[in-house]
Amino acid sequence: MKRRALLKQLAISVPALAITRHLNAAANIIPGIGQMIQKGPFQPSWDSLSAYQAPDWFRNAKFGMWAHWGPQCQPEAGDWYARSMYIEGSSQYKIHLEKYGHPSKFGFKDVINTWKADQWDPEELVALYKKAGARYFMAMANHHDNLDLFNSRYQPSWNSTKQGPKKDLIGGWEKAARRNGLPFGVSIHAAHAWSWYETAQQADKTGAFAGVAYDGKLTKADGKGLWWDGLDPQELYAQNHPLSEGSGDPRTIHQQWNWGNGVYVPSKAYCEKFFNRTMDLIDSYNPDLLYFDDTALPLWPVSDAGLRIAAHLYNKSIKQKGKLDAVIFGKILDEQQRKCMIWDIERGQSNQIEPLPWQTDTCIGSWHYNRDIYDKKRYKSAQTVIQILCDVVSKNGNLLLNIPVRGNGAIDELERGIVVEIGQWMALNSDAIYDTRPCNVFGEGPAMEDAAPLSRQGFNEGKGKPFTSADLRFTTKGDHIYAIALGWPESGKLTIKSMKEGSALVKKSISGAQLLATGEKLSFTRDQQGLHITLPENRPALSYATVFKIS
Repeated sequence: MKRRALLKQLAISVPALAITRHLNAAANIIPGIGQMIQKGPFQPSWDSLSAYQAPDWFRNAKFGMWAHWGPQCQPEAGDWYARSMYIEGSSQYKIHLEKYGHPSKFGFKDVINTWKADQWDPEELVALYKKAGARYFMAMANHHDNLDLFNSRYQPSWNSTKQGPKKDLIGGWEKAARRNGLPFGVSIHAAHAWSWYETAQQADKTGAFAGVAYDGKLTKADGKGLWWDGLDPQELYAQNHPLSEGSGDPRTIHQQWNWGNGVYVPSKAYCEKFFNRTMDLIDSYNPDLLYFDDTALPLWPVSDAGLRIAAHLYNKSIKQKGKLDAVIFGKILDEQQRKCMIWDIERGQSNQIEPLPWQTDTCIGSWHYNRDIYDKKRYKSAQTVIQILCDVVSKNGNLLLNIPVRGNGAIDELERGIVVEIGQWMALNSDAIYDTRPCNVFGEGPAMEDAAPLSRQGFNEGKGKPFTSADLRFTTKGDHIYAIALGWPESGKLTIKSMKEGSALVKKSISGAQLLATGEKLSFTRDQQGLHITLPENRPALSYATVFKIS
């Protein structure tokens, strides 16, 4: 392909030097046989994908659970371990030295080799999550560490059927989800391995190992006589390229997440391999949901791989089901891109009712299991999770909740207790969650008046005022409005200002009010100050989110 034509195809806004590097790399590539896109109404362009509409099943589900689980859970030392273990002086580097040795001698490929997942029971965990109220289930198919957690045709050496557990993890999760009647999703993070693993190319600056390179540049020839003899570490690390600008500062990667700002642009071969791996995953396991941990779609704007994947999934869904039933999540979306997929906000909530369905994804601890959080009992409580759920649903959103899985494949007893309590609340109050839609007012109270602004990716969770009984969130279904008080009013009376006579929220007369958890009918009055509900003497269980059903 001529240089000008490729530039037009990429339609990118990265520095000219980076474009030149990409073209030079692409010129030396002979592409292999790739996956074919399913034909259908959707084409791999933003204009075409903007015809997407979120399926009703997703809008009605409201609550999903996620197993963000992979080899980085094996050290039980938290998020981004496979990157930070190569950052001299970081907490995970220190843990790695103590647990495994120096990363020039024992790298992340070797951590993978220690991971056995010998207590993994996907059927038991998915059944537990369904009982807790989850209406869909997500499993991680790969992370930035680049190990595919399925029987991967295009990552044949570095996948979980050949290394580590030697099990098809996505296959096991998928079967468990189907048996439990839950839509099945996969999260895909591997597009960023190219720059994320650049720390593995570096070396200590001080101490006994100063200047001794970590294992990020090792090749197949270096493995003679070792456990990985015959394997090519570059198929995992993808570091056979120069470092990006500013890679000496670990924070720089956040500024380069959209493949600009001095990142060394991935080669065409790398992009096409990612495309083929993801297409293979879709065609082999038929997920209903795809989660991308990327700005917009993976590798955009240096490659159209993500656009092709999205068009394929949508067309495949139409062909198989006769309608578009699939869901794709993306982050940091512009207005057009929010029409093409579901906007995902990481660890945060919108501060308004969004016109299109959206999702927040959050976790009760670290994304990857962190033993320190368990030891210090620092998990999010069931109360916090339920209050987040009520807030998100009132604004036209869904909640995807990760329960960190230990390296061995089990969850700990503290996590299990939280999941069980979530299920207890949902058993009493889920009528206010499932199948609902937002009202024209999402709520009232001091928390919304002091809400923390969103960053580009999210991360405003827990930064505003904590919820109290004065904070209410509203949902609606049929002829009912559900008013959810995020606490129990100690005064014995609840006043809902948004339901005063003549209010925009309730224009008709109110015929009844009841406590949803018990079905008890409650007395009330209504005037220009609000709807005043007299509460029963005995508060219901789990009253940190108390639902009143207004007829």
